Amino acid sequence: MIDLRSAEILDWSGACVSIREAQFPSPFQSGVEYAAPARGPWNIVHVGMLVPESHQIFVCAQGCLRGVVLTAAEMGATDRFSTIAVRENNVMEGDMEELILNGVEDVLRKLPKKPRAVLLFTSCIHHFIGCDLDYVYRKLRERFPDVDFTDCYMNPIMRKSKTPPDSKMRQQLYSLLHPTDKTAKAVNFLGNTTETSETSEMVQMIRQAGYEIRDICACHTYDEFQKMAESILNITYNPAAKLGGETLEKRLGKKHLYLPFSYNGQEIERALTQLAGAIDAPLPDFDLLKEKAEKALRETAQALQDMEIAIDYTATLRPLGLARLLLSHGFRVSSVYADSFISEEKEDFLWLQENYGDLKLYATVHPKMPRFPRDRAEKSHGNLLAIGQKAAYFTGTRHFVNLLEGSGLYGYDGICRLMQMMLQSAREEKDTEKIIQVKGWGCCG
Repeated sequence: MIDLRSAEILDWSGACVSIREAQFPSPFQSGVEYAAPARGPWNIVHVGMLVPESHQIFVCAQGCLRGVVLTAAEMGATDRFSTIAVRENNVMEGDMEELILNGVEDVLRKLPKKPRAVLLFTSCIHHFIGCDLDYVYRKLRERFPDVDFTDCYMNPIMRKSKTPPDSKMRQQLYSLLHPTDKTAKAVNFLGNTTETSETSEMVQMIRQAGYEIRDICACHTYDEFQKMAESILNITYNPAAKLGGETLEKRLGKKHLYLPFSYNGQEIERALTQLAGAIDAPLPDFDLLKEKAEKALRETAQALQDMEIAIDYTATLRPLGLARLLLSHGFRVSSVYADSFISEEKEDFLWLQENYGDLKLYATVHPKMPRFPRDRAEKSHGNLLAIGQKAAYFTGTRHFVNLLEGSGLYGYDGICRLMQMMLQSAREEKDTEKIIQVKGWGCCG
């Protein structure tokens, strides 16, 4: 007799595909989705909390509020977080605008200290019923002229749009910056959740050219955050932050450079050359930097020659680029966990198709994934290194590099630092279950 349940578990069609047979940029069909309990990536609540001295107010149905309430509670930020529950009568009676206005006013009157800024999150219901949000924000600014308001969105219908919630959230953070005639010899990094590494070539070039670096991740007061409006140059390298940089350039008239995060030497050098031109800085010795990175790659590949490697998209902005870098230097990369890829990964995708067609791509949200056998690390006798929390979860390994969105590593220096982290993670075991259940890893310092 055939065990149909076992047969189903072994049938991974739709959830796993070799890159040779995959389609770019979406190897898997969209549908019902699974959320793996690797909870380190930041959500809109975590990102919004980067604005110091601000308060978040979510206006939504109670069932939908549950997740964001738990996020605020888990990060110990309930004092900076409030909700306004939307009920059926608000929809039927058409008093949604008054609900928001009266709710926000009630929240602000009851707070022990008035916040400098309010991030007001509306949801899909407001767009479905045509709520007049322009009127709402105009009235709020009239009632509270000493508070800055910005419109934020907890809207799942935006997920497949040209402006998904993550990108929109990183745009709206900087909508709170006031236009100013003041200028400062300073450079902003926009849209990151971690400060860019001080040892990166980019940061070193900016410092040596005499510029101050400003980043919302390092701001402790609202006044300090507002000084970012005085900087003469804005830099983004996270694709989700690009829209925010472009919007700020139009609104404040300050130059924006998008210097894409990459593991490719030519791309790294092209980005640094752009930066050098913008700040009138000398270029570093690319040959020396490249050789240092190549040495780190050779030594790490030799040390990890017996280890299988799995990569996931939460760890790095370019999972296919990282897979290509490692495979081309002798590492045993076996799998990439990602549901889709950004356009900047197409060249890496095609290269991997041609040279490493057996590389496995796994969906992370496919409904078959809850039954995925998480014993690959055990079968490899512990010789499996994951890069990213989801790869660690799905493989069951205790050897993993706990990166999120690249964790501020950039350029050739970023490659060298990643090699150090891989070596350390290969030698030491982590308490995977304990680490990956922390929501918004690092958001509370």
